[in-house]
Amino acid sequence: MSTADTGEFDGLVAIVTGGASGIGAAIVERLAADGASVAILDLNPSPDEDSATRLSVRANVADDASVRAAIEAVVARFGRLDIVVNNAGIGAQGTVESNDDDEWHRVFDINVVGMARVTRAALPHLRESPSAAIVNTASIAATAGLPQRALYTATKGAVLSLTRAMAADHLREGIRVNCVNPGTADTPWVGRLLDSAADPAAERAALEARQPHGRLVAATEVAGAVAYLASPRSGSTTGTSIAVDGGMQELRLRPE
Repeated sequence: MSTADTGEFDGLVAIVTGGASGIGAAIVERLAADGASVAILDLNPSPDEDSATRLSVRANVADDASVRAAIEAVVARFGRLDIVVNNAGIGAQGTVESNDDDEWHRVFDINVVGMARVTRAALPHLRESPSAAIVNTASIAATAGLPQRALYTATKGAVLSLTRAMAADHLREGIRVNCVNPGTADTPWVGRLLDSAADPAAERAALEARQPHGRLVAATEVAGAVAYLASPRSGSTTGTSIAVDGGMQELRLRPE
């Protein structure tokens, strides 16, 4: 087989949390297409789609025992673990006063502590890999102030900072850690938000207009950035973030 015919993830094993739908599902497809064996950790996995190189495992990132059991199931099946994509998360709307303490704790527990749980369980196996990489899903909300997103923004800002701290902690163990910051993506969650709006078409147009390239981000575009960050070919990339947001983070275009 020539180098050109070799997938960049051949022989590697990845897990993707929240991998059954939306951005997570796109990441699963991209890593698998490039040669990885992929485990989909999700609250609602689809075992009927499993194959020799794909495994669906029910996992709740808010429960440590569930996470540890899922990681061990993956290693038992594939014999190793090289890549962790911490993608599972939930949304939240409103200003700082819109959600009570219980909701603040719940969203942080899933979006931030959930990543810590998964990473903590995976680290012993990642330390054995010559190509270990962790990619966290943050958000444009980590770098831009968005209205009515206080709680969600707080969690994603934490993910961005956590990514840098993890990268510093584990660099000398041979583990790279990075994150992606998607803009508003065309996913089922965003679709549900649009459906609940008083005028879904107007709300979609507004979300598209605030991104300089004038449309929602495709899940496959986020998956492409994740694949770059996770790839063994990106060995000098760690402790950084990639914005996949149509220019929303950095560009200031004049109105047409």
